[in-house]
Amino acid sequence: MKAFKILIMILAIGVALYEQVSEEKNIYIMIAAIVVFMYGMMQLSAKTPSKNQDKDEEDAD
Repeated sequence: MKAFKILIMILAIGVALYEQVSEEKNIYIMIAAIVVFMYGMMQLSAKTPSKNQDKDEEDAD
């Protein structure tokens, strides 16, 4: 599933870059591609543990 999300994010960035260099820019396609990319980043980074997680647990004691 992680590989699928990364593939979708790469595809979204590719679409956004393609729209950026095209003659007739469609802002709605660019916005949709950026939203898909940001949502994918949010999903992937939510599973990454915090670097300071151990320190936060010690401070709670």
